[in-house]
Amino acid sequence: MKILIKNGRIIDPATKLDGMYDLLINNRKIEKVETGIEDKADKIIDASGCYVMPGLIDLHVHLREPGLEHKETIETGMKAAARGGFTTICPMPNTKPVIDNADRVRFVTNKAKQLGEVNVLQIGAVTKGQMGAELADIEEMVDAGACAISEDGKSVMDAGLYKEAMKIAKKKNIPVFAHCEDQNMVGGGVINAGVKSEELDLPGISNAVEDVIVARDILLAKETGVQLHICHCSTKDSVSLVRFAKEAGLPVTAEVCPHHFAMTVDDIREKDANYKMNPPLRTKEDVEALKEGLRDGIMDVIATDHAPHSKEEKMLPMEKAPFGIVGLETAVALTMTVLVDKGYLTPMQMAEKMSYNPAKILGIDRGSLEPGKIADIVIIDPNEVYQIDVEKFASKGKNTPFNGWTVKGSVTATIANGKIIYMQEEEHDK
Repeated sequence: MKILIKNGRIIDPATKLDGMYDLLINNRKIEKVETGIEDKADKIIDASGCYVMPGLIDLHVHLREPGLEHKETIETGMKAAARGGFTTICPMPNTKPVIDNADRVRFVTNKAKQLGEVNVLQIGAVTKGQMGAELADIEEMVDAGACAISEDGKSVMDAGLYKEAMKIAKKKNIPVFAHCEDQNMVGGGVINAGVKSEELDLPGISNAVEDVIVARDILLAKETGVQLHICHCSTKDSVSLVRFAKEAGLPVTAEVCPHHFAMTVDDIREKDANYKMNPPLRTKEDVEALKEGLRDGIMDVIATDHAPHSKEEKMLPMEKAPFGIVGLETAVALTMTVLVDKGYLTPMQMAEKMSYNPAKILGIDRGSLEPGKIADIVIIDPNEVYQIDVEKFASKGKNTPFNGWTVKGSVTATIANGKIIYMQEEEHDK
């Protein structure tokens, strides 16, 4: 199938191309990026006024299947990804049962291939059952297709065991994705420790809970040489530690989630579990450091930590409700509204952090619009203003504090492997 995208602003971090061009897709691949392409095509998309970027890549999602399908399924998660402009997503292993062996990696990978065109690259657990006691068969999982290992949802508290896992990951040439949280310091906390937690009479989570393990994991990466990717950074000292690691030439990258750069703890007005996430919303000082870290290239990636839960679970009291919010369908709008529109990021930097850099971390041939590359593409209207409405989400999860927010920037089309998997106009026609 030939698809011709006309009149768009092509933004390609791989080549630094930024200008008005047409783009022709033929047989799954990008055939031409030129001005005035007149080739016949099966489908013509007018991208006037829109950004045309490489398909977005989310290094951090939770699809919940197997075992927690009431929250999300592989199918609904992929639909949410397509609607959000993501052509590749990396699910974390904390399902039930945990993705800690080759058969479970293959289950997710094969089911995703049967269901749709979004590329799903499964992450394997570090330890069996994520219990932190015995290493999972990491080599077996990588051979089955696992793109990385992570104990997401917790840290491996046994540093010696974690070091052994890092050595294996280094040998197999995959990254370690680190959820940095000292479990001995959490103390039942549910929001950031400080004035707001005292005001709402809720147990708090201090910055040190994250920072101590960020420092530890950077030092372990230094010793083992493994590629370390630090997930959902939320504190100013995490940014400082990542800066230190980069200045020391260590193979360390880091991500920030939209909720951590778009909100502060002061935005929590009541005991509403839609504001409960891990790490928690932090202070204005932390948020500013995260935004500056993204601007300055210290923080490499914007990832969602898409964490769907049922309405009933999120209606529980703050202390009992699960951590996490959905993010696949709001990431573009929040990034555009909070970072691009406010001058923290250029559109090119946005494409770098949401596509090109994630592709480099994974070592996959994506994140580029060069002719000859697989046609994974997102088209974004940077000027559309609208309100976030959870009832329009493709995800089963509606748990977000951003419902009703007025934002700027929408996904108008998503193309994966040369196939249109989402069109906004078709969605509006329903």
